[in-house]
Amino acid sequence: MIKFSERQLKTPRFMRPVYLVTGGESEFRRAFPEKRTEELVIDAMNMAAELIGMTPAELKSYIHTCYYGHFADHFGDQLLGESVIHDRLGLDPLGNVGIKTGGATGGSTIWEAAKAVASGYSDCVLAMGWERMDEVPTDEGNNYIACAADKDWETPLGHIYTGYYATMAQRYWQIFGKSEDSFRRTLAEISVKNHGYAMWNPFAQAPMDLTIEDVLNSPVVAYPLRALDACLMSVGASCVILADEDTAYKMCKNPLRLYVTAGSHTLRVADRRNMEIPLLPNEKPGQYDHLEDEFPGANRYPGFSAFLAARIAVYYAYRMAGVVDPMEDLDLVELHDAFTISDIQTYEDIGIKPYGHGREYVESGECYLKNPKTGKPGKLPANLSGGLLGCMHSVGATWIMQVVEHTPHF
Repeated sequence: MIKFSERQLKTPRFMRPVYLVTGGESEFRRAFPEKRTEELVIDAMNMAAELIGMTPAELKSYIHTCYYGHFADHFGDQLLGESVIHDRLGLDPLGNVGIKTGGATGGSTIWEAAKAVASGYSDCVLAMGWERMDEVPTDEGNNYIACAADKDWETPLGHIYTGYYATMAQRYWQIFGKSEDSFRRTLAEISVKNHGYAMWNPFAQAPMDLTIEDVLNSPVVAYPLRALDACLMSVGASCVILADEDTAYKMCKNPLRLYVTAGSHTLRVADRRNMEIPLLPNEKPGQYDHLEDEFPGANRYPGFSAFLAARIAVYYAYRMAGVVDPMEDLDLVELHDAFTISDIQTYEDIGIKPYGHGREYVESGECYLKNPKTGKPGKLPANLSGGLLGCMHSVGATWIMQVVEHTPHF
Protein backbone atom coordinates (compact mmCIF):
# COMPACT_ATOMS: atom_id res chain seq x y z
CA MET A 1 0.00 0.00 0.00
CA ILE A 2 1.22 3.51 -0.86
CA LYS A 3 1.72 5.71 2.20
CA PHE A 4 2.70 9.37 2.39
CA SER A 5 4.41 11.29 5.16
CA GLU A 6 3.00 14.51 6.61
CA ARG A 7 5.89 16.34 4.99
CA GLN A 8 4.85 15.07 1.56
CA LEU A 9 1.23 16.11 2.08
CA LYS A 10 1.93 19.54 3.55
CA THR A 11 0.07 22.47 2.02
CA PRO A 12 2.23 24.26 -0.59
CA ARG A 13 3.13 27.89 0.11
CA PHE A 14 4.17 30.68 -2.22
CA MET A 15 6.82 33.04 -0.87
CA ARG A 16 4.74 35.92 -2.24
CA PRO A 17 1.33 36.19 -3.92
CA VAL A 18 1.04 35.51 -7.64
CA TYR A 19 -1.43 37.36 -9.88
CA LEU A 20 -2.93 36.66 -13.29
CA VAL A 21 -2.59 39.89 -15.27
CA THR A 22 -3.96 39.01 -18.69
CA GLY A 23 -4.24 36.23 -21.23
CA GLY A 24 -4.91 35.57 -24.88
CA GLU A 25 -5.64 32.86 -27.39
CA SER A 26 -5.80 32.22 -31.09
CA GLU A 27 -8.70 30.69 -32.92
CA PHE A 28 -8.68 26.88 -32.70
CA ARG A 29 -9.20 24.60 -35.68
CA ARG A 30 -8.37 21.12 -36.91
CA ALA A 31 -6.02 22.69 -39.47
CA PHE A 32 -4.45 26.05 -40.21
CA PRO A 33 -2.88 25.69 -43.68
CA GLU A 34 -2.61 29.46 -44.00
CA LYS A 35 -0.84 30.15 -40.68
CA ARG A 36 2.45 29.09 -39.17
CA THR A 37 2.68 28.22 -35.48
CA GLU A 38 4.62 31.44 -34.89
CA GLU A 39 1.66 33.45 -36.19
CA LEU A 40 -0.76 31.66 -33.85
CA VAL A 41 1.30 32.40 -30.74
CA ILE A 42 1.57 36.03 -31.89
CA ASP A 43 -2.25 36.12 -32.13
CA ALA A 44 -2.43 34.98 -28.50
CA MET A 45 0.17 37.50 -27.36
CA ASN A 46 -1.54 40.35 -29.21
CA MET A 47 -4.86 39.53 -27.54
CA ALA A 48 -3.21 39.50 -24.11
CA ALA A 49 -1.75 42.94 -24.74
CA GLU A 50 -4.99 44.36 -26.14
CA LEU A 51 -7.05 43.25 -23.13
CA ILE A 52 -5.02 45.49 -20.82
CA GLY A 53 -4.67 48.38 -23.25
CA MET A 54 -1.02 47.81 -24.11
CA THR A 55 0.85 47.36 -27.34
CA PRO A 56 2.67 44.02 -27.67
CA ALA A 57 5.97 45.88 -27.29
CA GLU A 58 4.79 47.47 -24.03
CA LEU A 59 3.66 44.10 -22.68
CA LYS A 60 6.94 42.43 -23.61
CA SER A 61 8.89 45.11 -21.76
CA TYR A 62 7.59 43.66 -18.46
CA ILE A 63 8.41 40.00 -19.18
CA HIS A 64 11.47 38.59 -17.40
CA THR A 65 11.29 34.82 -18.07
CA CYS A 66 9.20 32.56 -20.29
CA TYR A 67 7.73 29.06 -20.01
CA TYR A 68 6.52 27.27 -23.13
CA GLY A 69 4.30 24.19 -23.25
CA HIS A 70 3.85 21.90 -26.23
CA PHE A 71 3.16 18.20 -26.12
CA ALA A 72 5.19 16.75 -28.98
CA ASP A 73 8.03 18.02 -31.16
CA HIS A 74 6.92 15.41 -33.71
CA PHE A 75 3.78 17.33 -34.65
CA GLY A 76 5.62 20.38 -35.93
CA ASP A 77 8.73 18.48 -37.02
CA GLN A 78 10.84 20.84 -34.91
CA LEU A 79 12.92 19.83 -31.91
CA LEU A 80 13.24 22.51 -29.23
CA GLY A 81 10.30 24.37 -30.74
CA GLU A 82 10.14 26.65 -27.71
CA SER A 83 13.40 28.31 -28.77
CA VAL A 84 11.98 29.07 -32.20
CA ILE A 85 8.81 30.55 -30.70
CA HIS A 86 10.84 32.53 -28.16
CA ASP A 87 12.87 34.05 -30.98
CA ARG A 88 9.82 34.84 -33.13
CA LEU A 89 8.14 36.61 -30.22
CA GLY A 90 11.17 38.86 -29.94
CA LEU A 91 12.02 37.69 -26.44
CA ASP A 92 15.52 36.37 -27.08
CA PRO A 93 17.84 36.32 -25.07
CA LEU A 94 15.58 36.12 -21.99
CA GLY A 95 15.60 32.77 -20.17
CA ASN A 96 13.05 30.22 -21.31
CA VAL A 97 12.15 26.59 -20.57
CA GLY A 98 10.00 24.09 -22.49
CA ILE A 99 7.41 22.01 -20.60
CA LYS A 100 6.09 18.57 -21.61
CA THR A 101 3.77 16.66 -19.26
CA GLY A 102 1.28 15.00 -21.60
CA GLY A 103 -2.29 16.22 -21.36
CA ALA A 104 -1.34 18.36 -18.36
CA THR A 105 1.25 20.37 -20.32
CA GLY A 106 -0.66 23.67 -20.32
CA GLY A 107 -1.35 23.46 -16.59
CA SER A 108 2.23 22.48 -15.83
CA THR A 109 3.42 25.49 -17.81
CA ILE A 110 1.36 27.81 -15.61
CA TRP A 111 2.58 25.94 -12.51
CA GLU A 112 6.22 26.53 -13.41
CA ALA A 113 5.59 30.16 -14.35
CA ALA A 114 3.79 30.79 -11.06
CA LYS A 115 6.69 29.36 -9.05
CA ALA A 116 9.10 31.73 -10.82
CA VAL A 117 7.03 34.69 -9.62
CA ALA A 118 6.30 33.21 -6.18
CA SER A 119 9.99 32.63 -5.50
CA GLY A 120 10.97 36.18 -6.39
CA TYR A 121 13.09 35.08 -9.33
CA SER A 122 10.90 37.04 -11.76
CA ASP A 123 8.36 39.82 -11.31
CA CYS A 124 6.57 39.09 -14.59
CA VAL A 125 6.45 35.83 -16.53
CA LEU A 126 4.96 34.61 -19.80
CA ALA A 127 3.33 31.15 -19.94
CA MET A 128 2.59 30.21 -23.55
CA GLY A 129 1.32 26.93 -25.00
CA TRP A 130 0.49 25.60 -28.47
CA GLU A 131 0.16 22.48 -30.55
CA ARG A 132 0.50 21.82 -34.27
CA MET A 133 -1.58 18.71 -34.96
CA ASP A 134 -2.43 19.23 -38.63
CA GLU A 135 0.87 18.35 -40.28
CA VAL A 136 0.48 14.59 -39.73
CA PRO A 137 -2.44 12.22 -40.50
CA THR A 138 -4.88 11.62 -37.64
CA ASP A 139 -3.78 8.01 -37.10
CA GLU A 140 -0.14 9.07 -36.91
CA GLY A 141 -1.04 11.86 -34.50
CA ASN A 142 -2.86 9.39 -32.25
CA ASN A 143 0.22 7.19 -32.28
CA TYR A 144 2.43 10.11 -31.20
CA ILE A 145 0.05 10.92 -28.36
CA ALA A 146 -0.02 7.26 -27.27
CA CYS A 147 3.77 7.30 -27.04
CA ALA A 148 3.38 9.40 -23.88
CA ALA A 149 2.20 6.22 -22.15
CA ASP A 150 4.57 3.54 -20.90
CA LYS A 151 5.23 1.59 -24.08
CA ASP A 152 6.16 -1.57 -22.19
CA TRP A 153 3.18 -1.80 -19.84
CA GLU A 154 0.49 0.62 -21.03
CA THR A 155 0.58 0.95 -24.81
CA PRO A 156 -0.21 -2.75 -25.42
CA LEU A 157 -3.46 -2.30 -23.47
CA GLY A 158 -5.11 0.44 -25.50
CA HIS A 159 -2.74 1.32 -28.34
CA ILE A 160 -4.21 4.85 -28.45
CA TYR A 161 -5.57 7.01 -25.65
CA THR A 162 -9.17 6.40 -26.69
CA GLY A 163 -8.46 2.75 -25.90
CA TYR A 164 -7.09 3.62 -22.47
CA TYR A 165 -10.12 5.75 -21.63
CA ALA A 166 -12.51 3.14 -23.02
CA THR A 167 -11.00 0.60 -20.61
CA MET A 168 -11.49 3.03 -17.73
CA ALA A 169 -15.02 3.72 -18.94
CA GLN A 170 -15.83 0.00 -18.95
CA ARG A 171 -14.44 -0.41 -15.45
CA TYR A 172 -16.31 2.62 -14.11
CA TRP A 173 -19.51 1.62 -15.88
CA GLN A 174 -19.43 -1.86 -14.34
CA ILE A 175 -18.72 -0.71 -10.78
CA PHE A 176 -20.28 2.72 -10.35
CA GLY A 177 -22.61 2.89 -13.35
CA LYS A 178 -23.93 -0.59 -12.56
CA SER A 179 -23.92 -1.31 -16.32
CA GLU A 180 -27.09 0.76 -16.76
CA ASP A 181 -28.03 2.23 -20.14
CA SER A 182 -29.04 5.38 -18.27
CA PHE A 183 -25.40 5.93 -17.30
CA ARG A 184 -24.38 5.82 -20.95
CA ARG A 185 -26.99 8.50 -21.67
CA THR A 186 -25.56 10.62 -18.86
CA LEU A 187 -22.16 10.50 -20.55
CA ALA A 188 -23.79 11.62 -23.81
CA GLU A 189 -25.41 14.54 -21.97
CA ILE A 190 -21.92 15.86 -21.11
CA SER A 191 -21.02 15.96 -24.80
CA VAL A 192 -24.27 17.75 -25.62
CA LYS A 193 -23.61 20.32 -22.90
CA ASN A 194 -19.97 21.05 -23.73
CA HIS A 195 -20.44 21.23 -27.50
CA GLY A 196 -23.43 23.49 -26.84
CA TYR A 197 -21.44 25.91 -24.69
CA ALA A 198 -18.79 26.03 -27.43
CA MET A 199 -21.43 27.77 -29.57
CA TRP A 200 -20.92 30.86 -27.42
CA ASN A 201 -17.13 30.74 -27.79
CA PRO A 202 -15.81 32.56 -30.89
CA PHE A 203 -12.48 30.70 -30.65
CA ALA A 204 -14.01 27.21 -30.47
CA GLN A 205 -13.32 24.48 -33.01
CA ALA A 206 -16.50 22.40 -32.67
CA PRO A 207 -19.59 24.36 -31.62
CA MET A 208 -22.51 21.97 -32.18
CA ASP A 209 -26.19 21.80 -31.31
CA LEU A 210 -26.46 18.10 -30.44
CA THR A 211 -28.94 15.71 -28.91
CA ILE A 212 -28.18 12.70 -26.74
CA GLU A 213 -29.21 10.49 -29.66
CA ASP A 214 -26.68 12.25 -31.89
CA VAL A 215 -23.92 11.25 -29.48
CA LEU A 216 -25.18 7.69 -29.03
CA ASN A 217 -25.47 7.22 -32.79
CA SER A 218 -22.03 8.61 -33.63
CA PRO A 219 -19.43 6.02 -34.70
CA VAL A 220 -17.89 3.79 -32.04
CA VAL A 221 -14.21 4.62 -31.52
CA ALA A 222 -13.52 2.26 -28.61
CA TYR A 223 -16.61 0.90 -26.89
CA PRO A 224 -18.41 2.38 -25.01
CA LEU A 225 -16.86 5.64 -26.27
CA ARG A 226 -18.10 7.09 -29.54
CA ALA A 227 -16.74 9.85 -31.74
CA LEU A 228 -18.74 12.57 -29.97
CA ASP A 229 -17.49 11.35 -26.57
CA ALA A 230 -13.92 12.21 -27.59
CA CYS A 231 -11.88 15.40 -27.38
CA LEU A 232 -10.65 17.22 -30.45
CA MET A 233 -7.32 17.20 -32.24
CA SER A 234 -6.52 20.87 -32.64
CA VAL A 235 -4.16 23.58 -33.76
CA GLY A 236 -3.84 26.83 -31.83
CA ALA A 237 -2.12 28.75 -29.05
CA SER A 238 -2.88 30.46 -25.75
CA CYS A 239 -0.96 32.41 -23.13
CA VAL A 240 -1.18 34.08 -19.74
CA ILE A 241 0.94 36.73 -18.04
CA LEU A 242 1.67 36.25 -14.33
CA ALA A 243 3.21 38.83 -12.02
CA ASP A 244 3.83 39.77 -8.40
CA GLU A 245 1.31 42.11 -6.77
CA ASP A 246 3.10 45.42 -7.36
CA THR A 247 3.85 44.66 -10.99
CA ALA A 248 0.37 43.28 -11.62
CA TYR A 249 -1.34 46.48 -10.45
CA LYS A 250 0.99 48.55 -12.61
CA MET A 251 -0.10 46.52 -15.62
CA CYS A 252 -3.86 46.42 -15.05
CA LYS A 253 -6.54 47.56 -12.61
CA ASN A 254 -7.96 44.25 -11.46
CA PRO A 255 -5.53 41.31 -11.61
CA LEU A 256 -6.67 37.98 -10.20
CA ARG A 257 -4.96 36.18 -7.32
CA LEU A 258 -3.74 32.82 -8.60
CA TYR A 259 -3.15 29.53 -6.79
CA VAL A 260 -1.55 26.62 -8.63
CA THR A 261 -0.71 23.10 -7.43
CA ALA A 262 0.01 19.80 -9.13
CA GLY A 263 -0.17 16.03 -8.80
CA SER A 264 0.83 13.13 -11.02
CA HIS A 265 -0.07 9.51 -11.66
CA THR A 266 0.90 6.97 -14.26
CA LEU A 267 -1.71 4.62 -15.72
CA ARG A 268 0.04 1.36 -14.74
CA VAL A 269 -3.16 -0.49 -15.38
CA ALA A 270 -1.99 -3.93 -14.30
CA ASP A 271 -0.41 -3.12 -10.95
CA ARG A 272 -1.71 0.11 -9.47
CA ARG A 273 -0.75 0.05 -5.81
CA ASN A 274 -3.58 0.44 -3.34
CA MET A 275 -3.80 3.40 -0.94
CA GLU A 276 -6.19 5.16 1.38
CA ILE A 277 -8.22 7.87 -0.33
CA PRO A 278 -6.70 11.28 0.51
CA LEU A 279 -9.62 13.18 2.01
CA LEU A 280 -10.59 16.68 0.89
CA PRO A 281 -11.82 19.34 3.35
CA ASN A 282 -15.48 18.55 2.55
CA GLU A 283 -15.03 14.80 3.19
CA LYS A 284 -15.18 13.07 6.57
CA PRO A 285 -12.89 10.42 8.08
CA GLY A 286 -14.32 6.98 7.41
CA GLN A 287 -16.52 8.24 4.57
CA TYR A 288 -15.19 5.64 2.16
CA ASP A 289 -14.64 2.77 4.58
CA HIS A 290 -17.62 0.88 3.18
CA LEU A 291 -17.47 2.01 -0.44
CA GLU A 292 -17.36 -1.59 -1.66
CA ASP A 293 -20.58 -2.41 0.17
CA GLU A 294 -22.34 0.22 -1.92
CA PHE A 295 -20.38 -0.50 -5.11
CA PRO A 296 -19.08 -4.09 -5.28
CA GLY A 297 -15.67 -4.12 -6.93
CA ALA A 298 -14.61 -0.74 -5.52
CA ASN A 299 -12.17 -2.37 -3.11
CA ARG A 300 -9.01 -0.64 -4.35
CA TYR A 301 -8.05 3.01 -4.73
CA PRO A 302 -7.29 4.52 -7.17
CA GLY A 303 -8.04 1.28 -9.03
CA PHE A 304 -8.64 2.02 -12.68
CA SER A 305 -11.51 4.44 -12.26
CA ALA A 306 -9.97 7.45 -10.48
CA PHE A 307 -7.41 10.08 -11.48
CA LEU A 308 -5.09 10.21 -8.49
CA ALA A 309 -3.25 13.20 -10.03
CA ALA A 310 -6.43 15.29 -9.88
CA ARG A 311 -7.16 14.24 -6.29
CA ILE A 312 -3.64 15.15 -5.14
CA ALA A 313 -3.69 18.49 -6.99
CA VAL A 314 -6.93 19.61 -5.32
CA TYR A 315 -5.83 18.11 -1.99
CA TYR A 316 -3.11 20.77 -2.05
CA ALA A 317 -5.07 23.49 -3.88
CA TYR A 318 -8.14 23.59 -1.66
CA ARG A 319 -6.02 23.97 1.44
CA MET A 320 -3.76 26.52 -0.24
CA ALA A 321 -6.69 28.67 -1.41
CA GLY A 322 -8.94 28.12 1.63
CA VAL A 323 -11.63 26.13 -0.20
CA VAL A 324 -13.74 24.13 2.26
CA ASP A 325 -16.49 22.85 -0.04
CA PRO A 326 -16.14 23.24 -3.83
CA MET A 327 -19.90 23.24 -4.37
CA GLU A 328 -20.26 26.18 -2.00
CA ASP A 329 -16.99 28.07 -2.42
CA LEU A 330 -16.43 27.95 -6.19
CA ASP A 331 -18.38 29.80 -8.88
CA LEU A 332 -17.44 27.50 -11.78
CA VAL A 333 -15.01 24.78 -12.74
CA GLU A 334 -13.05 23.86 -15.87
CA LEU A 335 -12.19 20.18 -16.09
CA HIS A 336 -10.05 18.07 -18.40
CA ASP A 337 -12.88 16.52 -20.41
CA ALA A 338 -10.64 14.50 -22.72
CA PHE A 339 -13.55 12.07 -22.94
CA THR A 340 -17.01 12.21 -21.41
CA ILE A 341 -16.07 9.50 -18.91
CA SER A 342 -13.16 11.57 -17.61
CA ASP A 343 -15.60 14.34 -16.65
CA ILE A 344 -17.57 11.94 -14.45
CA GLN A 345 -14.38 10.60 -12.90
CA THR A 346 -12.98 14.06 -12.22
CA TYR A 347 -16.19 15.32 -10.56
CA GLU A 348 -15.41 12.77 -7.87
CA ASP A 349 -11.66 13.30 -7.78
CA ILE A 350 -12.09 17.00 -7.01
CA GLY A 351 -14.83 16.44 -4.43
CA ILE A 352 -17.84 17.85 -6.24
CA LYS A 353 -19.53 14.51 -5.56
CA PRO A 354 -18.37 11.54 -3.46
CA TYR A 355 -16.70 8.64 -5.23
CA GLY A 356 -19.30 6.60 -7.08
CA HIS A 357 -21.79 9.46 -7.35
CA GLY A 358 -20.34 11.66 -10.08
CA ARG A 359 -23.23 11.06 -12.47
CA GLU A 360 -25.56 12.85 -10.02
CA TYR A 361 -23.82 16.16 -10.72
CA VAL A 362 -24.92 15.95 -14.36
CA GLU A 363 -28.32 14.42 -13.72
CA SER A 364 -29.16 17.11 -11.14
CA GLY A 365 -28.48 19.85 -13.70
CA GLU A 366 -26.18 21.70 -11.31
CA CYS A 367 -23.27 21.52 -13.81
CA TYR A 368 -25.13 23.80 -16.25
CA LEU A 369 -25.08 27.59 -16.38
CA LYS A 370 -28.87 27.37 -16.28
CA ASN A 371 -30.17 24.22 -14.66
CA PRO A 372 -32.45 22.56 -17.25
CA LYS A 373 -34.35 20.78 -14.46
CA THR A 374 -35.21 23.89 -12.39
CA GLY A 375 -34.74 26.83 -14.76
CA LYS A 376 -32.52 28.45 -12.12
CA PRO A 377 -28.74 29.08 -12.30
CA GLY A 378 -26.71 25.90 -11.90
CA LYS A 379 -24.97 25.68 -8.53
CA LEU A 380 -21.52 25.02 -10.04
CA PRO A 381 -21.36 25.30 -13.86
CA ALA A 382 -18.68 23.22 -15.56
CA ASN A 383 -16.71 23.71 -18.79
CA LEU A 384 -18.48 26.82 -20.04
CA SER A 385 -15.66 27.27 -22.56
CA GLY A 386 -16.80 24.11 -24.33
CA GLY A 387 -13.82 22.29 -22.87
CA LEU A 388 -11.74 19.79 -24.79
CA LEU A 389 -14.88 18.32 -26.33
CA GLY A 390 -16.29 21.50 -27.81
CA CYS A 391 -13.56 24.13 -27.86
CA MET A 392 -10.25 22.35 -28.53
CA HIS A 393 -7.47 20.09 -27.34
CA SER A 394 -4.39 21.77 -28.74
CA VAL A 395 -2.56 20.00 -25.95
CA GLY A 396 0.15 22.47 -24.91
CA ALA A 397 -2.40 25.28 -25.01
CA THR A 398 -5.38 23.49 -23.47
CA TRP A 399 -5.20 24.28 -19.77
CA ILE A 400 -3.95 27.78 -20.54
CA MET A 401 -7.00 28.31 -22.77
CA GLN A 402 -9.27 27.14 -19.96
CA VAL A 403 -7.76 29.77 -17.66
CA VAL A 404 -8.01 32.50 -20.31
CA GLU A 405 -11.66 31.67 -21.03
CA HIS A 406 -12.62 32.44 -17.45
CA THR A 407 -10.50 35.52 -17.04
CA PRO A 408 -12.55 38.75 -17.03
CA HIS A 409 -11.73 41.39 -19.62
CA PHE A 410 -9.27 43.59 -17.82
